[in-house]
Amino acid sequence: MKTKLILFFTLVFVFQNCGKVNKKPLNIGHRGAMGHETENTIASVKKALELNVDMIEVDVFLIKSGELVVFHDEILDSLTDTKGKIEDFTWEELQKVVVKGNHQIPTLDEVIETVDKLVVLNIELKGKNTAQPTLELLEKYYQKGWTKEDFLISSFLWDELESFRKLDNEIPIAVLTEENPLDAIATGKKLKAVAINPWWKTLTEENVEALHSEGFQIYTYTVNEPKDIKSVTELGVDGIFCNFPERLH
Repeated sequence: MKTKLILFFTLVFVFQNCGKVNKKPLNIGHRGAMGHETENTIASVKKALELNVDMIEVDVFLIKSGELVVFHDEILDSLTDTKGKIEDFTWEELQKVVVKGNHQIPTLDEVIETVDKLVVLNIELKGKNTAQPTLELLEKYYQKGWTKEDFLISSFLWDELESFRKLDNEIPIAVLTEENPLDAIATGKKLKAVAINPWWKTLTEENVEALHSEGFQIYTYTVNEPKDIKSVTELGVDGIFCNFPERLH
């Protein structure tokens, strides 16, 4: 009897730990699949879809003429043939800008149409004053059959997330942080966020457990090396942002 009990508890321990290690996190294409195509372009979004991601993350700014465009940097200098702050341009002017790899800067509209409800679209509010126009654009898609669960809104600008939550009490929100992820818990609760998105290097077994115990999913960025992907997977994160989504399969 004693031997059987020891065997039983040994098996329970093994299965519990295997379950933790083998938990498969969501595969989140970072700025599309920027390891393959220029970040935040339609080509990058299409590549992420081709690589069977679960979610695609893109960044948005509000430009001078009122459109929401998908781009990461505040200035155009490093990724295009043009210099200056992206928010100072009109859409007509941006259409003449060439992005590295001979791409164009897309509107958020174009990205949503490309994703076409195939996966969840994580819209990071990169620029200021993006909350309200983003909500207004999404409402147009709700009328076409999209649901709030087709989107995830995130930002390092927590005031933008607060503005969004005041306008919409239901859409999923994720709080981005590069500091101690536990410092985001209070804001996460205030916003009724579904997730906290920390920099992977700030994660420990303890804070992962603490975030989970508070009811948050953990989507960590940006993990590209196989050994690091393995490490955060073993910590039990719920999603991984990656430039090379095929590495998570």
